[in-house]
Amino acid sequence: MSRISVRGFAVASATAVTTVGAVVGVASGDPQTSGDNFEATAADMTLLAEIPAGQQAQVQTASLTQQADAQAAAADTTARKSAEESARIQAAKDAQAKKQAADDKAEAEKKAAEEKKKKDAEERASRSETRSTSTTGSFPQQSSYTVAEVQAIARSIVPADQFQCFSNIVNHESTWNYKAQNPSSGAYGLVQALPAGKMSSAGSDWQTNPATQIKWGLGYMNDRYKSPCGAWSFWQANNYY
Repeated sequence: MSRISVRGFAVASATAVTTVGAVVGVASGDPQTSGDNFEATAADMTLLAEIPAGQQAQVQTASLTQQADAQAAAADTTARKSAEESARIQAAKDAQAKKQAADDKAEAEKKAAEEKKKKDAEERASRSETRSTSTTGSFPQQSSYTVAEVQAIARSIVPADQFQCFSNIVNHESTWNYKAQNPSSGAYGLVQALPAGKMSSAGSDWQTNPATQIKWGLGYMNDRYKSPCGAWSFWQANNYY
């Protein structure tokens, strides 16, 4: 740039497009280019005219390059913001999907546990019914039973690994007397059911048939304490069950 300073080059670059537009306005009779505005435009044109023709092209090219760079920077900013928003939305969707999967898993596990509990209860009831039927056939109802006979009936009904716990409770409650009755509370039978009439759910002969009492007592211990051994543990801590 032999004929203008660096500052003059920058001014010419900034005003080149405006100057050309102003000249066009004057030529078309636009009132906006009259008066002082026209003088300013003319001055800008004079400044541009002082630059050699080759360098004028460079000035115009530099101005267009600056505009293109500004537009590219704005586009990059818009693209970055769009990518950040898309990432935020996707993260929110992923978190929701993860939570839903966890909820579904918990619900499935809950249903499976409930089904297992129901199945176990049905199996216990079925085993109890089978043992009761077997007992009725092996030990027909009698007018009276010895302790040995009552214990033999209990062994045929109560699971082997639970019999000792069941026997411990019966020893403390009635000493294996299926007609034992508490005169103050009315508790009755081998397991001292209270009220005594509850044993009717196992059979109408609950007052005279030890098998019916044993069946009811086993069901009670299973339902309330999970097993006779669970009932015995509670009895040891509280002296009742």
